[in-house]
Amino acid sequence: MTPGLLDGPSEHLLRELMPQVLGAVIRRFRDFAGGEDAVQEAFIAAAIQWPREGVPDNPRAWLIQVASRRMTDYLRSELARRRREADKAMEVNQRAPATDVLNKAEEDDTLILLFMCCHASLSASSAIALTLRAVGGLTTAEIAHAFLVPEPTMAQRISRAKQSIKASGVPFRLPSNQETAQRLPAVLHVLYLIFNEGYTSSVGPGLQRPELSGEAIRLTRAVHKLLPNNAEVAGLLALMLLTEARRAARTGPGSELIPLAKQNRSLWNQKQISEGIALLTASLSQGSIGAYQLQAAIAAVHDEAARAEDTDWPQILALYDLLKRMSDNPMVMLNHAIAAAMVHGPSAGLELLNALDADGRLAGNHRLDAVRAHLLELAGDHEAALAHYRTAAGRTTSLPERNYLITQAARLAESTTRPKSEDSSHSTRSA
Repeated sequence: MTPGLLDGPSEHLLRELMPQVLGAVIRRFRDFAGGEDAVQEAFIAAAIQWPREGVPDNPRAWLIQVASRRMTDYLRSELARRRREADKAMEVNQRAPATDVLNKAEEDDTLILLFMCCHASLSASSAIALTLRAVGGLTTAEIAHAFLVPEPTMAQRISRAKQSIKASGVPFRLPSNQETAQRLPAVLHVLYLIFNEGYTSSVGPGLQRPELSGEAIRLTRAVHKLLPNNAEVAGLLALMLLTEARRAARTGPGSELIPLAKQNRSLWNQKQISEGIALLTASLSQGSIGAYQLQAAIAAVHDEAARAEDTDWPQILALYDLLKRMSDNPMVMLNHAIAAAMVHGPSAGLELLNALDADGRLAGNHRLDAVRAHLLELAGDHEAALAHYRTAAGRTTSLPERNYLITQAARLAESTTRPKSEDSSHSTRSA
Protein backbone atom coordinates (compact mmCIF):
# COMPACT_ATOMS: atom_id res chain seq x y z
CA MET A 1 0.00 0.00 0.00
CA THR A 2 1.41 3.37 -0.99
CA PRO A 3 1.61 5.58 2.11
CA GLY A 4 0.33 9.12 2.09
CA LEU A 5 -2.19 8.76 -0.76
CA LEU A 6 -5.19 7.92 1.42
CA ASP A 7 -6.79 9.75 4.31
CA GLY A 8 -6.97 8.21 7.76
CA PRO A 9 -10.32 6.37 7.47
CA SER A 10 -9.51 4.89 4.05
CA GLU A 11 -6.06 3.78 5.18
CA HIS A 12 -7.62 2.17 8.24
CA LEU A 13 -10.16 0.43 6.00
CA LEU A 14 -7.43 -1.01 3.79
CA ARG A 15 -5.54 -2.31 6.80
CA GLU A 16 -8.72 -3.97 8.10
CA LEU A 17 -9.52 -5.52 4.71
CA MET A 18 -6.00 -6.80 3.97
CA PRO A 19 -6.30 -10.24 5.65
CA GLN A 20 -9.87 -10.72 4.41
CA VAL A 21 -8.92 -10.08 0.80
CA LEU A 22 -5.75 -12.16 1.05
CA GLY A 23 -7.74 -15.02 2.56
CA ALA A 24 -10.33 -14.89 -0.21
CA VAL A 25 -7.71 -14.87 -2.97
CA ILE A 26 -5.71 -17.73 -1.44
CA ARG A 27 -8.89 -19.74 -0.89
CA ARG A 28 -9.79 -19.40 -4.55
CA PHE A 29 -6.38 -19.82 -6.14
CA ARG A 30 -4.54 -21.95 -3.54
CA ASP A 31 -1.31 -20.00 -4.02
CA PHE A 32 0.00 -18.05 -1.05
CA ALA A 33 3.03 -16.38 -2.64
CA GLY A 34 1.22 -15.41 -5.84
CA GLY A 35 -1.88 -14.36 -3.92
CA GLU A 36 0.13 -12.12 -1.62
CA ASP A 37 1.72 -10.35 -4.61
CA ALA A 38 -1.68 -9.96 -6.31
CA VAL A 39 -3.27 -8.49 -3.20
CA GLN A 40 -0.39 -6.03 -2.77
CA GLU A 41 -0.96 -4.86 -6.35
CA ALA A 42 -4.68 -4.47 -5.67
CA PHE A 43 -3.99 -2.35 -2.61
CA ILE A 44 -1.57 -0.17 -4.52
CA ALA A 45 -4.29 0.31 -7.16
CA ALA A 46 -6.74 1.29 -4.40
CA ALA A 47 -4.27 3.76 -2.92
CA ILE A 48 -3.97 5.43 -6.33
CA GLN A 49 -7.58 5.26 -7.55
CA TRP A 50 -9.72 5.74 -4.44
CA PRO A 51 -8.53 9.28 -3.64
CA ARG A 52 -9.38 10.26 -7.21
CA GLU A 53 -12.55 8.24 -7.84
CA GLY A 54 -13.86 7.68 -4.33
CA VAL A 55 -14.10 4.55 -2.20
CA PRO A 56 -16.35 1.96 -3.94
CA ASP A 57 -19.64 0.85 -2.37
CA ASN A 58 -18.19 -2.59 -1.65
CA PRO A 59 -14.44 -2.03 -1.14
CA ARG A 60 -13.79 -5.66 -0.17
CA ALA A 61 -15.36 -6.98 -3.37
CA TRP A 62 -13.47 -4.36 -5.40
CA LEU A 63 -10.14 -5.43 -3.93
CA ILE A 64 -10.86 -9.13 -4.39
CA GLN A 65 -11.86 -8.55 -8.00
CA VAL A 66 -8.72 -6.56 -8.81
CA ALA A 67 -6.49 -9.07 -7.03
CA SER A 68 -8.24 -11.96 -8.79
CA ARG A 69 -7.61 -10.33 -12.15
CA ARG A 70 -3.94 -9.93 -11.27
CA MET A 71 -3.87 -13.55 -10.18
CA THR A 72 -5.58 -14.72 -13.36
CA ASP A 73 -3.07 -12.81 -15.46
CA TYR A 74 -0.28 -14.42 -13.46
CA LEU A 75 -1.71 -17.90 -13.94
CA ARG A 76 -2.16 -17.37 -17.66
CA SER A 77 1.44 -16.33 -18.06
CA GLU A 78 2.55 -19.33 -16.06
CA LEU A 79 0.32 -21.63 -18.11
CA ALA A 80 2.01 -20.44 -21.25
CA ARG A 81 5.34 -21.48 -19.77
CA ARG A 82 4.37 -24.44 -17.65
CA ARG A 83 1.36 -26.52 -18.61
CA ARG A 84 1.28 -28.23 -15.28
CA GLU A 85 -0.25 -25.10 -13.79
CA ALA A 86 -3.49 -25.87 -15.64
CA ASP A 87 -4.76 -27.93 -12.71
CA LYS A 88 -4.28 -24.99 -10.39
CA ALA A 89 -6.18 -22.67 -12.72
CA MET A 90 -9.12 -25.12 -12.79
CA GLU A 91 -9.30 -25.06 -9.00
CA VAL A 92 -10.58 -21.48 -8.99
CA ASN A 93 -13.76 -21.17 -6.88
CA GLN A 94 -13.56 -24.80 -5.66
CA ARG A 95 -14.06 -25.30 -1.92
CA ALA A 96 -12.55 -27.81 0.47
CA PRO A 97 -14.47 -30.98 1.57
CA ALA A 98 -17.61 -30.34 3.61
CA THR A 99 -16.24 -32.41 6.49
CA ASP A 100 -13.74 -29.72 7.41
CA VAL A 101 -14.58 -28.02 10.68
CA LEU A 102 -13.76 -24.57 9.30
CA ASN A 103 -16.61 -24.74 6.78
CA LYS A 104 -18.64 -23.55 9.77
CA ALA A 105 -16.72 -20.28 9.58
CA GLU A 106 -19.39 -18.93 7.23
CA GLU A 107 -17.02 -17.57 4.62
CA ASP A 108 -14.78 -15.79 7.15
CA ASP A 109 -11.72 -15.70 4.95
CA THR A 110 -9.59 -14.05 7.62
CA LEU A 111 -10.20 -16.95 10.00
CA ILE A 112 -9.50 -19.44 7.22
CA LEU A 113 -6.26 -17.62 6.40
CA LEU A 114 -5.34 -17.71 10.07
CA PHE A 115 -5.49 -21.50 10.16
CA MET A 116 -3.93 -21.90 6.73
CA CYS A 117 -0.84 -19.93 7.68
CA CYS A 118 -0.16 -22.34 10.53
CA HIS A 119 0.77 -24.94 7.91
CA ALA A 120 2.20 -28.34 8.77
CA SER A 121 5.28 -27.69 6.63
CA LEU A 122 6.37 -24.87 8.94
CA SER A 123 7.86 -24.83 12.40
CA ALA A 124 5.66 -23.25 15.06
CA SER A 125 7.79 -20.09 15.23
CA SER A 126 7.83 -19.67 11.44
CA ALA A 127 4.08 -20.26 11.15
CA ILE A 128 3.37 -17.69 13.84
CA ALA A 129 5.65 -15.12 12.25
CA LEU A 130 4.11 -15.61 8.80
CA THR A 131 0.58 -15.39 10.19
CA LEU A 132 1.35 -12.19 12.05
CA ARG A 133 2.53 -10.76 8.75
CA ALA A 134 -0.41 -11.98 6.63
CA VAL A 135 -3.31 -11.81 9.08
CA GLY A 136 -2.18 -9.28 11.64
CA GLY A 137 -0.63 -6.90 9.15
CA LEU A 138 2.31 -6.37 11.50
CA THR A 139 5.62 -5.14 10.14
CA THR A 140 8.74 -7.26 10.37
CA ALA A 141 10.04 -4.93 13.08
CA GLU A 142 6.88 -5.34 15.16
CA ILE A 143 7.01 -9.13 14.84
CA ALA A 144 10.68 -9.17 15.79
CA HIS A 145 9.86 -7.12 18.88
CA ALA A 146 7.13 -9.59 19.89
CA PHE A 147 9.58 -12.50 19.52
CA LEU A 148 12.44 -10.63 21.23
CA VAL A 149 14.77 -11.24 18.26
CA PRO A 150 16.63 -8.83 15.93
CA GLU A 151 14.69 -7.59 12.91
CA PRO A 152 17.06 -9.18 10.31
CA THR A 153 16.60 -12.55 12.02
CA MET A 154 12.82 -12.24 11.78
CA ALA A 155 13.00 -11.14 8.14
CA GLN A 156 14.96 -14.29 7.31
CA ARG A 157 12.50 -16.43 9.25
CA ILE A 158 9.50 -15.07 7.33
CA SER A 159 11.33 -15.46 4.02
CA ARG A 160 12.22 -19.08 4.82
CA ALA A 161 8.60 -19.75 5.79
CA LYS A 162 7.39 -18.65 2.37
CA GLN A 163 10.09 -20.72 0.66
CA SER A 164 9.17 -23.79 2.73
CA ILE A 165 5.53 -23.52 1.72
CA LYS A 166 6.47 -23.20 -1.93
CA ALA A 167 8.89 -26.14 -1.74
CA SER A 168 6.36 -28.36 0.04
CA GLY A 169 4.16 -28.51 -3.04
CA VAL A 170 1.10 -28.80 -0.81
CA PRO A 171 -1.47 -26.08 -1.59
CA PHE A 172 -3.12 -24.15 1.19
CA ARG A 173 -6.53 -25.55 2.06
CA LEU A 174 -8.97 -25.64 4.91
CA PRO A 175 -7.64 -27.98 7.61
CA SER A 176 -9.39 -31.13 8.71
CA ASN A 177 -10.52 -31.59 12.31
CA GLN A 178 -7.25 -33.31 13.18
CA GLU A 179 -5.15 -30.63 11.51
CA THR A 180 -7.18 -27.95 13.26
CA ALA A 181 -6.28 -29.47 16.63
CA GLN A 182 -2.60 -29.62 15.63
CA ARG A 183 -2.50 -26.01 14.48
CA LEU A 184 -4.59 -24.57 17.32
CA PRO A 185 -1.70 -23.74 19.71
CA ALA A 186 0.03 -21.68 17.01
CA VAL A 187 -3.26 -20.02 16.05
CA LEU A 188 -3.95 -18.99 19.64
CA HIS A 189 -0.43 -17.67 20.08
CA VAL A 190 -0.81 -15.57 16.93
CA LEU A 191 -4.08 -14.10 18.18
CA TYR A 192 -2.45 -13.38 21.54
CA LEU A 193 0.43 -11.51 19.88
CA ILE A 194 -1.88 -9.55 17.56
CA PHE A 195 -3.97 -8.49 20.53
CA ASN A 196 -0.90 -7.45 22.50
CA GLU A 197 0.39 -5.32 19.63
CA GLY A 198 -3.01 -3.66 19.39
CA TYR A 199 -3.28 -3.06 23.12
CA THR A 200 0.26 -1.69 23.52
CA SER A 201 1.87 -0.83 20.21
CA SER A 202 5.58 -1.62 20.17
CA VAL A 203 6.44 1.24 17.80
CA GLY A 204 5.08 4.57 16.68
CA PRO A 205 3.35 7.63 18.11
CA GLY A 206 0.24 5.90 19.48
CA LEU A 207 0.00 3.73 22.57
CA GLN A 208 -2.79 1.60 21.16
CA ARG A 209 -3.95 0.19 17.83
CA PRO A 210 -7.62 -0.68 18.45
CA GLU A 211 -8.08 -2.14 14.97
CA LEU A 212 -5.59 -4.91 15.78
CA SER A 213 -6.91 -5.79 19.22
CA GLY A 214 -10.49 -5.60 17.92
CA GLU A 215 -9.68 -7.98 15.08
CA ALA A 216 -7.92 -10.35 17.49
CA ILE A 217 -11.02 -10.44 19.70
CA ARG A 218 -13.30 -10.98 16.70
CA LEU A 219 -11.23 -13.89 15.41
CA THR A 220 -10.91 -15.42 18.86
CA ARG A 221 -14.69 -15.28 19.20
CA ALA A 222 -14.94 -17.12 15.90
CA VAL A 223 -12.50 -19.79 17.06
CA HIS A 224 -14.45 -20.11 20.32
CA LYS A 225 -17.64 -20.59 18.32
CA LEU A 226 -15.96 -23.38 16.37
CA LEU A 227 -14.47 -24.99 19.47
CA PRO A 228 -16.80 -24.05 22.35
CA ASN A 229 -15.51 -26.79 24.65
CA ASN A 230 -11.84 -25.86 24.39
CA ALA A 231 -10.86 -24.33 27.73
CA GLU A 232 -7.77 -22.51 26.45
CA VAL A 233 -9.70 -20.85 23.62
CA ALA A 234 -12.19 -19.60 26.20
CA GLY A 235 -9.31 -18.57 28.45
CA LEU A 236 -7.69 -16.52 25.71
CA LEU A 237 -10.95 -14.78 24.85
CA ALA A 238 -11.50 -14.05 28.55
CA LEU A 239 -7.96 -12.64 28.84
CA MET A 240 -8.53 -10.34 25.89
CA LEU A 241 -11.85 -9.04 27.19
CA LEU A 242 -10.60 -8.51 30.74
CA THR A 243 -7.60 -6.60 29.40
CA GLU A 244 -9.47 -4.68 26.71
CA ALA A 245 -11.95 -3.51 29.36
CA ARG A 246 -9.32 -1.05 30.66
CA ARG A 247 -8.61 0.61 27.31
CA ALA A 248 -10.53 3.85 27.93
CA ALA A 249 -8.63 4.52 31.15
CA ARG A 250 -5.11 3.83 29.80
CA THR A 251 -4.53 7.26 28.27
CA GLY A 252 -5.14 10.81 29.42
CA PRO A 253 -6.43 13.90 27.59
CA GLY A 254 -3.11 14.30 25.80
CA SER A 255 -2.89 10.60 24.90
CA GLU A 256 -0.33 10.16 27.66
CA LEU A 257 0.11 6.73 29.21
CA ILE A 258 -1.65 6.16 32.55
CA PRO A 259 -0.33 3.14 34.49
CA LEU A 260 -2.75 0.61 35.94
CA ALA A 261 -2.41 1.82 39.52
CA LYS A 262 -3.46 5.36 38.58
CA GLN A 263 -6.30 4.60 36.17
CA ASN A 264 -9.84 5.86 36.72
CA ARG A 265 -11.51 2.49 37.19
CA SER A 266 -14.99 3.91 36.64
CA LEU A 267 -13.98 4.10 32.96
CA TRP A 268 -13.41 0.35 32.76
CA ASN A 269 -15.90 -1.53 30.60
CA GLN A 270 -17.98 -3.54 33.08
CA LYS A 271 -19.77 -5.47 30.32
CA GLN A 272 -16.48 -6.83 29.01
CA ILE A 273 -15.32 -7.62 32.54
CA SER A 274 -18.50 -9.56 33.28
CA GLU A 275 -18.25 -11.51 30.02
CA GLY A 276 -14.58 -12.26 30.61
CA ILE A 277 -15.16 -13.51 34.15
CA ALA A 278 -18.06 -15.69 33.00
CA LEU A 279 -15.90 -17.25 30.26
CA LEU A 280 -13.04 -17.81 32.68
CA THR A 281 -15.27 -19.37 35.33
CA ALA A 282 -16.78 -21.77 32.80
CA SER A 283 -13.38 -22.74 31.40
CA LEU A 284 -11.85 -23.39 34.82
CA SER A 285 -14.72 -25.73 35.67
CA GLN A 286 -13.60 -28.04 32.85
CA GLY A 287 -10.66 -29.28 34.90
CA SER A 288 -7.56 -28.67 32.78
CA ILE A 289 -5.87 -25.31 33.29
CA GLY A 290 -3.62 -23.67 30.72
CA ALA A 291 -1.46 -20.58 30.44
CA TYR A 292 -4.15 -18.37 28.91
CA GLN A 293 -6.59 -19.25 31.69
CA LEU A 294 -4.00 -18.34 34.31
CA GLN A 295 -3.28 -15.01 32.63
CA ALA A 296 -7.02 -14.36 32.44
CA ALA A 297 -7.32 -15.15 36.15
CA ILE A 298 -4.59 -12.60 36.90
CA ALA A 299 -6.40 -10.00 34.78
CA ALA A 300 -9.64 -10.79 36.61
CA VAL A 301 -8.03 -10.18 40.01
CA HIS A 302 -6.93 -6.74 38.81
CA ASP A 303 -10.34 -5.95 37.30
CA GLU A 304 -12.28 -6.99 40.40
CA ALA A 305 -10.33 -4.60 42.65
CA ALA A 306 -12.33 -1.41 43.17
CA ARG A 307 -9.11 0.48 43.97
CA ALA A 308 -5.46 -0.21 43.21
CA GLU A 309 -4.75 -0.67 46.91
CA ASP A 310 -7.47 -3.36 47.08
CA THR A 311 -5.62 -5.60 44.60
CA ASP A 312 -5.10 -9.12 45.93
CA TRP A 313 -1.37 -9.30 45.21
CA PRO A 314 -0.80 -12.58 47.11
CA GLN A 315 -3.30 -14.27 44.82
CA ILE A 316 -1.64 -12.74 41.75
CA LEU A 317 1.76 -13.93 42.96
CA ALA A 318 0.40 -17.46 43.44
CA LEU A 319 -1.01 -17.43 39.91
CA TYR A 320 2.32 -16.27 38.49
CA ASP A 321 4.06 -19.07 40.41
CA LEU A 322 1.82 -21.53 38.53
CA LEU A 323 2.32 -19.76 35.23
CA LYS A 324 6.11 -19.87 35.59
CA ARG A 325 5.94 -23.65 35.78
CA MET A 326 4.19 -23.77 32.41
CA SER A 327 6.27 -21.22 30.53
CA ASP A 328 9.84 -19.93 30.44
CA ASN A 329 8.66 -16.67 28.85
CA PRO A 330 10.85 -13.90 30.27
CA MET A 331 7.89 -11.52 30.34
CA VAL A 332 6.11 -13.91 32.71
CA MET A 333 9.17 -13.87 34.97
CA LEU A 334 9.31 -10.08 34.75
CA ASN A 335 5.69 -9.78 35.90
CA HIS A 336 6.33 -12.41 38.57
CA ALA A 337 9.08 -10.15 39.97
CA ILE A 338 6.63 -7.24 40.16
CA ALA A 339 4.10 -9.38 42.02
CA ALA A 340 6.80 -10.60 44.40
CA ALA A 341 7.79 -7.00 45.10
CA MET A 342 4.19 -6.06 45.88
CA VAL A 343 3.89 -8.93 48.34
CA HIS A 344 7.36 -9.26 49.89
CA GLY A 345 8.84 -5.83 49.21
CA PRO A 346 10.92 -4.29 46.40
CA SER A 347 14.12 -6.09 47.43
CA ALA A 348 12.52 -9.45 46.69
CA GLY A 349 11.49 -8.26 43.25
CA LEU A 350 14.91 -6.80 42.50
CA GLU A 351 16.56 -10.08 43.43
CA LEU A 352 14.36 -11.91 40.92
CA LEU A 353 15.24 -9.35 38.25
CA ASN A 354 18.93 -10.13 38.69
CA ALA A 355 18.28 -13.62 37.34
CA LEU A 356 16.86 -12.09 34.15
CA ASP A 357 19.96 -10.04 33.40
CA ALA A 358 21.60 -13.08 31.80
CA ASP A 359 18.53 -13.88 29.64
CA GLY A 360 19.57 -12.95 26.12
CA ARG A 361 15.93 -12.59 25.08
CA LEU A 362 15.65 -9.46 27.20
CA ALA A 363 18.97 -7.94 26.15
CA GLY A 364 18.27 -4.33 25.25
CA ASN A 365 14.56 -4.63 26.06
CA HIS A 366 13.28 -1.50 27.76
CA ARG A 367 10.80 -3.31 30.01
CA LEU A 368 13.51 -4.84 32.18
CA ASP A 369 14.99 -1.41 32.85
CA ALA A 370 11.55 0.13 33.40
CA VAL A 371 10.56 -2.49 35.98
CA ARG A 372 13.93 -2.25 37.72
CA ALA A 373 13.57 1.54 37.86
CA HIS A 374 10.11 1.23 39.42
CA LEU A 375 11.29 -1.25 42.06
CA LEU A 376 14.40 0.79 42.84
CA GLU A 377 12.18 3.82 43.36
CA LEU A 378 9.98 1.81 45.73
CA ALA A 379 13.14 0.76 47.57
CA GLY A 380 14.14 4.42 47.96
CA ASP A 381 17.18 4.34 45.65
CA HIS A 382 16.13 7.28 43.51
CA GLU A 383 19.47 7.87 41.81
CA ALA A 384 19.65 4.29 40.50
CA ALA A 385 15.98 4.42 39.56
CA LEU A 386 16.58 7.63 37.62
CA ALA A 387 19.39 6.00 35.63
CA HIS A 388 17.23 3.01 34.68
CA TYR A 389 14.23 5.18 33.76
CA ARG A 390 16.49 7.06 31.36
CA THR A 391 17.93 3.84 29.94
CA ALA A 392 14.44 2.43 29.41
CA ALA A 393 13.31 5.64 27.70
CA GLY A 394 16.23 5.41 25.31
CA ARG A 395 15.44 1.82 24.39
CA THR A 396 11.70 1.85 23.81
CA THR A 397 10.39 2.45 20.27
CA SER A 398 6.95 3.52 21.53
CA LEU A 399 6.61 7.30 21.81
CA PRO A 400 3.94 7.26 24.59
CA GLU A 401 6.04 4.85 26.65
CA ARG A 402 9.13 6.97 26.06
CA ASN A 403 7.32 10.12 27.15
CA TYR A 404 6.05 8.37 30.28
CA LEU A 405 9.51 7.10 31.20
CA ILE A 406 11.07 10.51 30.56
CA THR A 407 8.42 12.07 32.81
CA GLN A 408 9.23 9.58 35.55
CA ALA A 409 12.93 10.34 35.19
CA ALA A 410 12.30 14.09 35.31
CA ARG A 411 10.20 13.70 38.45
CA LEU A 412 12.97 11.74 40.18
CA ALA A 413 15.64 14.16 38.96
CA GLU A 414 13.74 16.97 40.61
CA SER A 415 13.40 15.05 43.86
CA THR A 416 17.12 14.18 43.97
CA THR A 417 18.14 17.84 43.51
CA ARG A 418 15.58 19.19 46.02
CA PRO A 419 17.08 20.33 49.37
CA LYS A 420 16.88 17.64 52.02
CA SER A 421 14.63 19.73 54.28
CA GLU A 422 12.16 20.20 51.46
CA ASP A 423 12.50 16.57 50.36
CA SER A 424 11.71 15.24 53.83
CA SER A 425 8.42 17.12 53.89
CA HIS A 426 7.28 14.96 51.00
CA SER A 427 8.50 11.62 52.30
CA THR A 428 5.17 10.54 53.79
CA ARG A 429 3.27 11.40 50.62
CA SER A 430 5.80 9.52 48.43
CA ALA A 431 5.43 6.39 50.53
